[in-house]
Amino acid sequence: MTWDRIRVAKAKFEALLLRKANVVGVGVGRKIVGGKETDEPAVIVFVERKLPEDRLRKEDVIPKALDEVKTDVIETGKIKAQAAAPRARTDRWRPAPGGVSVGHYRITAGTLGGVVRRGGRRFILSNNHVLADSNRARPGDPVLQPGPADGGTREDAIATLETFVRLRFDAPDRGFTAFLRRLAARLGFRPAAQAPANLVDAAIARPVRDDAVDESVLGLGRPAGIAEAGVGDTVRKSGRTTGLTEGRVLATDATLQIEYDADVATFTDQIVAGPMSQGGDSGSLVVDREGRAVGLLFAGSATSTVFNRARRVADALGIEL
Repeated sequence: MTWDRIRVAKAKFEALLLRKANVVGVGVGRKIVGGKETDEPAVIVFVERKLPEDRLRKEDVIPKALDEVKTDVIETGKIKAQAAAPRARTDRWRPAPGGVSVGHYRITAGTLGGVVRRGGRRFILSNNHVLADSNRARPGDPVLQPGPADGGTREDAIATLETFVRLRFDAPDRGFTAFLRRLAARLGFRPAAQAPANLVDAAIARPVRDDAVDESVLGLGRPAGIAEAGVGDTVRKSGRTTGLTEGRVLATDATLQIEYDADVATFTDQIVAGPMSQGGDSGSLVVDREGRAVGLLFAGSATSTVFNRARRVADALGIEL
């Protein structure tokens, strides 16, 4: 079974799988049997909780195969954007390297991913929800290092927001609207169109002084260009909360529903790794064994870490890593 065949099946059945209760995402990976990864490609279905089939409605059971392509179910819990509680790397750093606390003046705290270039100028890279308060900020707003949750004040402004890729949130699925969606699905009708899917959660900010930032990332050095991560690859990140961690890529080409407090945003073409992050690590640059940037971390759960493809981020913001 080829990877292209798996991707075709994933794309064909993605919408159907995402309508099932308990499902939070769909991707492409290798089937796990007895806790060990096999060589067999499969469509990976991410669920909040793994439940016995007799506890699920018939329409919510994940098929064992889709057009002869096997499926595998992985429990992740709810996957949330990770900006959160004060822990490690929370001091004031000048110059500030990647991997330390940073945040828009109205959020808690996330991670400064690293220094990038656009039009010959240097900028700091992180997530929209870290530097731009999930679309609520304006260019020119102060970005603090450390972030507010770590004691940062206006006196700790290290940069000003330059630009961000706007997040598109799904329409609320509550009350009568939720009932109509479920009814339409049972009758075989396609549900009303959701907001266009997101590819990246990304933003850049302009340092207040050129010497306020350091181009290295704590524990990783300077990124050595951009690469693509594949299933089974080992990746690393340096983040505000959990520091330097390592994980393995579980799935690529993933479509996931990510919680942002009370809102939900659907992302496509994402990469899912094992547990290597916690709240506050959002914005961390993810690199491969050669130190090449492969992604920008923005969400996760107790058992998973989700990141945008680095190339998608660079193209969306017009930057060079």
